[in-house]
Amino acid sequence: MVGSARVQLNLWQQAAVALGSAVGALLDPRRADLIAALGETTGKPAFERVLARMKSSPEGRAVLLECPRVISANVGHAWDLPENSFGAAYAKFMGSRNFSPDDRPPVRFMETEELAYVAMRAREVHDFWHTLFGLPTNLMGESALKVIEFEQMLLPMCMMSVVGGTARFSAKQRSLFYQHYFPWALRAGMQSTDLMCIYYEKHFHEDLEAVRQSWGITPAPPPPPRPNGA
Repeated sequence: MVGSARVQLNLWQQAAVALGSAVGALLDPRRADLIAALGETTGKPAFERVLARMKSSPEGRAVLLECPRVISANVGHAWDLPENSFGAAYAKFMGSRNFSPDDRPPVRFMETEELAYVAMRAREVHDFWHTLFGLPTNLMGESALKVIEFEQMLLPMCMMSVVGGTARFSAKQRSLFYQHYFPWALRAGMQSTDLMCIYYEKHFHEDLEAVRQSWGITPAPPPPPRPNGA
C-alpha cells in the first residue's frame, strides 16, 4: 500500500537503527532517509494514537479508507486551481523550491499496513503544513514546524529534530527561535484542529484563508524588526 517492502525488527535492532539514525541525522540534517528511520523506530506509540484518532473522525476514516497518496499523479491538478486556493498555494510552495511530492522516502519499519500508511501520511502532509502555516524550508522554519508536529502527534523524533536543529543555530538565531518562533509554534500546534484527520486533497479548491480559519491555523509571524543600527 505504501510502496515498499517493510523490515521487521526486534527491540535491539530497533534501538540500533534509532541510535544510528539519530547520530547520522544530527551530523547531516539533510538525510531525509535517516530522519524517516528515526521517526519510525521511535514513533510506534505515537502513530498508534494518531491511528486511533483518525478512526474516530469521519474525515480521518475517509483518509484511512481511501488511502490517498500525495504524489504527482494525484496532486498535479493543484497547479491549475485559482490563485487564492489552498491547492494553488501548495503548488506555488512546491514549484518555487523545485520540490517533488514523489521524493519522500518509503516507510520500512512499521509493523502493520495501517501504521505504515499513517507514518507515510504524516510524512506526505508535511508540505501541506508548510503551506498552511506559512513556514519556509530553512532550518528555522523546519524547526518551528517540528514543534507543531510534536504538539500534533507527540513523535519523539520531532523534538529530537528541534534540539538537533537549534544546536546548529548561531547564538542570535537561537535567541530568535526560542523567543519568537518557539512560543508561536507551541500555541499554533495546540490551537489547530487535529491536522492528521484532514483529507487535504478534498479541500484544494477552497480559499486558503478560509481553510486556515476553519482548521484553527495561525500562520507564522513575520520576523521581528531589527533594532536600529543592527
